Amino acid sequence: MGQWCFLDPVAVLRAGDPLLPRCGGPTCHSDVVRLLVVEDEVGMAAALAKGLRAEGFVVDVEGTGPGGLEAARFGGYDAVLLDVMLPGISGYTVVRTLREERNWVPVLMLSAKDGEYDQADGLDYGADDYLTKPFSFVVLLARLRALLRRDPVPRATVLEAAGVRLDPASRRVEADGAAVDLSRREYLVLEHLLRAHPAVVTKESLLDEVWGAPEEAGANVVEVYVGYLRRKLGRTRIETVRGVGYRLRR
Repeated sequence: MGQWCFLDPVAVLRAGDPLLPRCGGPTCHSDVVRLLVVEDEVGMAAALAKGLRAEGFVVDVEGTGPGGLEAARFGGYDAVLLDVMLPGISGYTVVRTLREERNWVPVLMLSAKDGEYDQADGLDYGADDYLTKPFSFVVLLARLRALLRRDPVPRATVLEAAGVRLDPASRRVEADGAAVDLSRREYLVLEHLLRAHPAVVTKESLLDEVWGAPEEAGANVVEVYVGYLRRKLGRTRIETVRGVGYRLRR
């Protein structure tokens, strides 16, 4: 990411924030922060672009999913603000495609879909952050600054270990390349084991994460579901660590 380059005198006065490095002056065009806004609502796109440009950013706007994907692929942007519901392909598909292509440009998703599963889906697809509409422009700037302070790093959008592959976005599970059909709780137990791999996951942690109310789940429910998974994935994939819990084979 380049340094911040403030071209607006008002923005220069606000440049005392030590978290916002500054360049040498208005001639440092190569060091400006370049943003891509992918938003099909014309009024929203115009307002975002105007506000961000007033803060010293260089902003390009795309109004469709395919156009946004193409621009994000080849535009060399420092970050992407990405709507979810777009013409052509969704923002989910855009960010997932970028990650599958090993493009780690920071992505902040913007959406009126405010359900917890909507937000989880966006993050599972590979977004770095998710902001629901309507939002405060001040909060948007703070989230954006936080993204720009990070170095883009690879993030696994698919979990893999012990010959098991789990795609959180599609909910598809494979064992040695063959599709495996899991119930909702079987899936959640496996996901927890994969995310923790190669560490051991305690029974208490599984109860909290999968059932949410351990006192109502029953003492042996974890053992029962681990048994279900072993039958579907192969008995040797999940190891029992006596007195502690379970882990996927290393």
